[in-house]
Amino acid sequence: MGEGYFLDIIFLAMVAGFIFFRLRNVLGRRTGEERPPPEPRSSEQSGDRDADNQAAGDDNVVALPDRSRLGPDAKPVEEAALWADDSPIGAGLTEIKLADHRFEPGVFTDGARAAYQMIVDAFAAGDRAGLRPLLNDQVFENFVGAIDDRENKGHTLETEIVAIKGTEIIDAELKDKVAEVTVKFVTEMVSVTRDEAGELLSDQPGGTREVTDIWTFARDTRNRDPNWQLIETHGEN
Repeated sequence: MGEGYFLDIIFLAMVAGFIFFRLRNVLGRRTGEERPPPEPRSSEQSGDRDADNQAAGDDNVVALPDRSRLGPDAKPVEEAALWADDSPIGAGLTEIKLADHRFEPGVFTDGARAAYQMIVDAFAAGDRAGLRPLLNDQVFENFVGAIDDRENKGHTLETEIVAIKGTEIIDAELKDKVAEVTVKFVTEMVSVTRDEAGELLSDQPGGTREVTDIWTFARDTRNRDPNWQLIETHGEN
């Protein structure tokens, strides 16, 4: 075997090594942009935080609770259906994705579902500090007004979400770089109000009932803070 044969082998080995390292760089390297799985936390919207978000200030980040609290009936978003060309909200989701490359409907919906439970619990407990970072100014003012009225009457509210049966994005749009996503929540809930003596008010519904809430969350995509705030609420029942 001549010298040319060994040179061919060396050349092929160099080519194979080059291809290997190129594939490793493309497929095996962590860029820092990967989204970690949600983690149980004590306090809209989370466990996704990069170095820029930390520079913006961890005090502004609202963490989400353990997803196990959301109930076995909670269903994930069918992202393929949301992004479908014939989806009425597809254009809005696409605009939001272009403005914020980290946005994913499934991850957002998980956060919205967790935020829903946090807000319901905090409102029932009269926890104004817990509500503050989750709501925009107008919604916060409305919630606090209702809490003040309840406390002035000596009433207490007891609310328990038995199960979140459905969470569905029903609208999405980008308004001057502000992403707005509307979510429909269908829950089974027990909610009663008691008077100063601890007695149920006469007009209280009994037992578990199905409740449908339509909530809109917003986030300025130009802001490094990844969190969303509740900007509008209304219910179907």
